[in-house]
Amino acid sequence: MTALFPGFEPVESDDGGVRVRALAGGSGPPVLLLHGYPQTRAMWHRVAPSLARDHTVIVADLRGYGDSDKPEDTPGAGTYAKRAMAADQVILMRSLGFTRFAVAGHDRGGRVAHRMALDFPERVHALAVLDIVPTLHMFENVDRAMASSYFHWFFLSQGSGLPERMILADHQAWLRSRFAGRHAGAWPFDERAMAEYERCFDEAAIRASCADYRAAAGIDLDHDRADRADRDLVRVPVLALWGAHSYVGRNFDVTAVWREYAEQVEGVAVPADHYVCEEAPAEVIEALSGFCRPRDGSDS
Repeated sequence: MTALFPGFEPVESDDGGVRVRALAGGSGPPVLLLHGYPQTRAMWHRVAPSLARDHTVIVADLRGYGDSDKPEDTPGAGTYAKRAMAADQVILMRSLGFTRFAVAGHDRGGRVAHRMALDFPERVHALAVLDIVPTLHMFENVDRAMASSYFHWFFLSQGSGLPERMILADHQAWLRSRFAGRHAGAWPFDERAMAEYERCFDEAAIRASCADYRAAAGIDLDHDRADRADRDLVRVPVLALWGAHSYVGRNFDVTAVWREYAEQVEGVAVPADHYVCEEAPAEVIEALSGFCRPRDGSDS
């Protein structure tokens, strides 16, 4: 893993009862980077080292993924609610001495980061969301294109262990299928990163990630609807960054959607499909570098 992140060192925290593992590198204003499904922190390997020239970069595995703990899900307990997953990462950053920071999340990590900005506004000074629109908006705008492109949302959220059993029949084929046909950038996937995704995609991760998707279709929507009823918007600046060739980029006015959920939004499309950090790293680095710095010029 460290070969993908030269100059980075392992860090971890279990102060909240769930061990979260991460890599830390660089110096300057802190930025937390969160990955998506079915990936790990390795997905940031083309972005994090460049960001670390001017930032302290923390590249973390979410609860249930990578080398972080994968607690058993208890129905109704919210074990994989984005609220709990966001709290893990705030605890990690606090344990490293960072009380206020920028956060950038791709895919599932973007949904965790969105919840973090709502629940911990005193901790987050900037939020970047990569190739997503809010979960609530996605579920309220299901059509044939969404159900076809994002069929895994509905498959993984099924109960009674069905998706787990089916994936475990050939879990590496399932993992590889998540990348097939969702690439439009100049850079191919790095096989070292793919090897990390495969290493970490074990039975515990499969069960945890299904719980993550069940939470998104259940308790997360409850939290999101409560925020909407209270007009609780993200108050910090938001950067929405998406792949011009992705489902999100082709089917939504991404900036306009996020302006329904946040007060200050800017948007950038990059020449990629869904996996923007691996397909178009230079454009992602350029977009994040200035955005993630504190507006007051301080090192938070």
